[in-house]
Order: sequence, then C-alpha cells, then structure tokens
Amino acid sequence: MDPRSLHKISYGLYLVSSRSEKRFNGQIANAIFQVTSDPKVLAVSINKEKLTHLYIDDSKVFTVNALSEKTPMEFIRRFGFNSGRDMEKFEGVDYKIGPTGSPVVLDNTVAFMEARVLDRMDVGTHTIFVGRIEDAGVMSREAPMTYDFYRIKKGGKSPRNAPTYYREEEESAPDRSGLYECRVCGYIYDTGKGIPEKGIAPGTRFEDLPKDWRCPGCGASKRIFVKL
Repeated sequence: MDPRSLHKISYGLYLVSSRSEKRFNGQIANAIFQVTSDPKVLAVSINKEKLTHLYIDDSKVFTVNALSEKTPMEFIRRFGFNSGRDMEKFEGVDYKIGPTGSPVVLDNTVAFMEARVLDRMDVGTHTIFVGRIEDAGVMSREAPMTYDFYRIKKGGKSPRNAPTYYREEEESAPDRSGLYECRVCGYIYDTGKGIPEKGIAPGTRFEDLPKDWRCPGCGASKRIFVKL
C-alpha cells in the first residue's frame, strides 16, 4: 500500500478552538468536513492527546476557523506545533466570544463555524466530534488555505499526531548515529552537519545545544526530540 495516495484527498487548514470554563485553547486541524446541510452539521477529527480534545469533551462546543492563504507560518506554528499546556495560545490574538462561549478567531480567519457537539466517535488515536452549527459567518474575501497550499507553497508539514501524518523514508545512509528527530514535525538534527547558518558548528552534540534551543522546523522545545 502506498500511503502517499492519501495525500490526494482534499483538505483545508483550520484552527479549531474550544473552551473549558474560562480558559480557551485552539489547534490547527485539517480533517474537517460537512456532514449534512439540513440541519447544518460538520465533523472534526481531534487527537486524544491534545488539550483541545479535553476542552471539547468538557464543554461540548467548538469553533472551526478557516484560515486565509496569507496566514503567517508563525501563527500556524503557534497553534499547530505548541501545546496549550505550556503557553496561553490566545495571548495577543484577536478573538470574540460566540453564542456557545467558544472563541471565534479574528486574526487570519476567512470564515468561522461555531458548533455544539451532537455525538462523538472513538477512532483510536483520534475522536471524531460531530457538531450542529449554531452560528457562522464570512470574515474576509481572501482565499481559504488548502492543505495542499500549506504543504507545497508554504513548505508545511504534518505533526506526528495529525490524522494525515506520514513519515517518508529517509534518504540518508543507514548509519543514523548522531541523529535526533523532532517528534512534532519530523525535523532531523544531524550532529555531523550542525546548523552553521544558525551558529551551530558541525560536530556539536545535541546535548550541548542550549536548553532554550528550539526546533528550526516548527519551534518545538528541545525535550521533544528523540535519538534515532
């Protein structure tokens, strides 16, 4: 089976947000689809390890924010490659509160759909939440970002806990000593090569990188990496 065939399925790039009491969180997601038109129902697939999953389970509400093609990668990394357990993702982000109490993101959003959960389906690593839309609106005439645009035009990758994650075969030689992989985006730190353009000389051991060093690919912390 060639898993690359799954890349031919069309997706968008969205920010799914929710609440738990007075706290908000959100994450980047692409596995979202409309289920029915009357009533208007949509479904989202969320990894069980995500804080957003916990919030949706708790509040039974979520908002799908469709992102613009012009959305900066820094914004995508903030919501897609960081955990709300480590940072307040909505700090400095413009948003409003909709009828369900779930945040509607105003920054980089072309449209939003606010929903209340009708049902949920356990599919292993993820849960599919089915929600009835209670409010929706168009925010901008800009083109919404497709997942193909994100991957090809912006060079984006799927994090390991995304439903569309596929680890491509490494092109490097069998000797993998000195290699460390980011568990979020798959970036490989090669001890032998270092990162000269970032001031990290070839031969610099991973253990000797600064404690606050972050993944050049997605901005994840050093502790996320694993030795290959």
